[in-house]
Amino acid sequence: MVVSPSVSELLSKYTALLGQLGEFVLVTLIVYVFGRLVVQPLVSWGFARWNLEPTLERTIEKFLGAGIVVGAVVVGAWAAGFGGLLGGSALIFAALTLAVGFAAQDVLSNFVAGVFIVQDPNFNIDDWIEWDGRAGFISDIGFRVTRIRTFDNETVTVPNTELATTPVTNRMSNEMLRISYTVGIGYTDDIDAATRVLLDVADEHDVILDDPEPTVRVADLADTAILLQSRFWIADPDREDFSETRSEYIQTVTERFRAADVDLSTTSQHELAGELTVHEAPPEP
Repeated sequence: MVVSPSVSELLSKYTALLGQLGEFVLVTLIVYVFGRLVVQPLVSWGFARWNLEPTLERTIEKFLGAGIVVGAVVVGAWAAGFGGLLGGSALIFAALTLAVGFAAQDVLSNFVAGVFIVQDPNFNIDDWIEWDGRAGFISDIGFRVTRIRTFDNETVTVPNTELATTPVTNRMSNEMLRISYTVGIGYTDDIDAATRVLLDVADEHDVILDDPEPTVRVADLADTAILLQSRFWIADPDREDFSETRSEYIQTVTERFRAADVDLSTTSQHELAGELTVHEAPPEP
């Protein structure tokens, strides 16, 4: 069988192309495996020595993972002789990037917001935050969204732009957190006795040796009760410590009030004045 020169050249070109593709795949895999098995462990080892914040550490690891993939593809393309194709397609890539940029404005805005969130030292993984009537712990900060674990162990995915443009309360950004509790007592009860109980129990849970000390104030005079507000401080706050301390405080106050004969009910007795008149019902026809 005689093969024409044109067919022979075509087969030669396809064989060379297959060889280049094989070289591209092989080099790409080698570079990728090297990055995953050598570069990433070295970077993680460096993180352990530098004691970086978990938020910054995880973000750098994500960038590194994406960089390894891109770097492996580029090195594989150059090694296989596709460098000219990459260089000649620069304008095409630029045009595609511009088109994708216009089509993915929300994604890009979330990415930029995520960068600002990551660099914020008061916004870290495992922090307890509250925003827009919701609350939970930050479990992960991604390029587009932040994942938050609620107190019911549900995962909420929040766009980064929402957290960047919404007031966010970080309960764990400072070394101390104040606990406030309001209790109602009857109008006939001894306010001084109730105040002493609240201060004594607050002193037992308070962790601040200097100012500010625990305080008790009259918060309001409600229709059926005098409202007293107690405030004290705890150190290194997290959700579990806050909840346990507040629960223990309420339980102890309830027991001490009972021992001091202080009424915790929201009702109180008031003296009534006036006349009471009884009218007889008319006889039935």
